Amino acid sequence: METLLQGITSITWQEVVMMLIGGLLIYLGIKKEYEPTLLVPMGLGAILVNIPGTGVLTQIVNGHQAKGILDILFSAGITTELFPLLIFIGIGAMIDFGPLLQNPFMLLFGAAAQFGIFFTVIVAVLFGFNIQEAASIGIIGAADGPTSIFVSGQLAPKLLGPITVAAYSYMALVPIIQPAAIKLVTTKKERQIRMTYKAEDVSKTVKIIFPIAITIVAASLRRSHYRWSVS
Repeated sequence: METLLQGITSITWQEVVMMLIGGLLIYLGIKKEYEPTLLVPMGLGAILVNIPGTGVLTQIVNGHQAKGILDILFSAGITTELFPLLIFIGIGAMIDFGPLLQNPFMLLFGAAAQFGIFFTVIVAVLFGFNIQEAASIGIIGAADGPTSIFVSGQLAPKLLGPITVAAYSYMALVPIIQPAAIKLVTTKKERQIRMTYKAEDVSKTVKIIFPIAITIVAASLRRSHYRWSVS
């Protein structure tokens, strides 16, 4: 009982706020169905790491350091970049390149997203972040969670936690933000346009060759960059 009371009395108001935020994320994920696969684990993690003595983080127990499970997973999967790689493989396996192969002009829409990176980098620098930290913050606006984790892990490890939360939070809030943004820049008539999707014109051979070719090109560019850096 004494240990229980000690744990309860040691909770700070900052930890209480973070646990409430974790509860809100779980509520939005389950009740509102806003990206439950993202918000529920994030909310649960936010609650666990802010409860004193749970053992999920590395701590001192009876004078000895006890490794926390989250620290173990971080060392095994994040610092080694294994988990982001596995996530990328899973996401890539679900991607349908049919619409892009039917209309390569859509590449320009993806390229336009890069403007968000540079704009955010400039704003972050103006707020006092160094260029590595600014680049890690900027990548959030034009990429997904694994990319943000990878970039921040390489350039700004101290910001890895906040950047990860920010990246996945904004992804989960898309169902809330997107309708308002669409109404802001389109008319009701434009929103009633039905976008037909037919990928029958793209053969399976093309769908197979395309990702393989992209992988070869990207790997070649990476290798050339590495040789240039070494030389």
